[in-house]
Amino acid sequence: MNLSRKEITALIFANLSNNKEILKAQFLKSKATIGYFFIDNLLPEELALEIHQKFPSTKVSVRRKNLREYKFIAFQMDKYDSLLEEVIYAFQDEKIIEIVSEICGLESTYGDEHLYAGGLSLMEKDNFLKPHLDNSHDKDINRWRVLNLLYYVSPEWELENGGNLELWPNGLKKTPLTIVSKFNRLVVMATHNNSWHSVSKVNSDAVRCCVSNYYFSEKPLFQSDSFHVTTFRAYHKEKIRDVFLLVDNFLRSSIRKVLKNGIKKSSHQYKK
Repeated sequence: MNLSRKEITALIFANLSNNKEILKAQFLKSKATIGYFFIDNLLPEELALEIHQKFPSTKVSVRRKNLREYKFIAFQMDKYDSLLEEVIYAFQDEKIIEIVSEICGLESTYGDEHLYAGGLSLMEKDNFLKPHLDNSHDKDINRWRVLNLLYYVSPEWELENGGNLELWPNGLKKTPLTIVSKFNRLVVMATHNNSWHSVSKVNSDAVRCCVSNYYFSEKPLFQSDSFHVTTFRAYHKEKIRDVFLLVDNFLRSSIRKVLKNGIKKSSHQYKK
């Protein structure tokens, strides 16, 4: 379709505006635990299909494989088709930040030109992301991470494929709420000290593709929120893995208390 960033922004804005009151009600209903909303058919189908077609392969993406996660990420956007950068930064446009923040009842919310921990996410068969809390801050530890935006573009993605977003509003011992990573669906969720979420293991031979963005604020969503690194847990029945993850969380948190940026700064950011 050869659309510009400005044109993509206008499409997203129009769809969010037309559904604003419905989305507000959806977020408000869940706000006390993990606030979220989702909207389907965000962009014209032809454009969403083109975005998917332009995604890099897992072979040229960065692989993350450990006890916490198994996935592929891509964030150095000038290495990939220009459409992908246009789409990502459409979500970073002030108009989109403003209307998403209004839907979620937030003020003074900011985007992130560096795409810290954001960008593109790819998950193939047997990939997963264990229950976790996102890192509480931006790359410079100046602002609080408050919203996570996930835009899915894999065609014909269904519940049975796995690779779906799981929210744990009632804690990790309860049954999670599953939001299917449906094609052309945008999910926006709050990030705070209790916003545990995960991605179920992918069962399909297809690749789950997601455009990921974060918004930040000068203050946390709740007064009780505190600084933390990305904190992982295992599923309830995975007792041994959970012990290892608890130790891992403790060690990484301890390092950050001494060294502000850890042993080395995160490479997961777009260096222009």
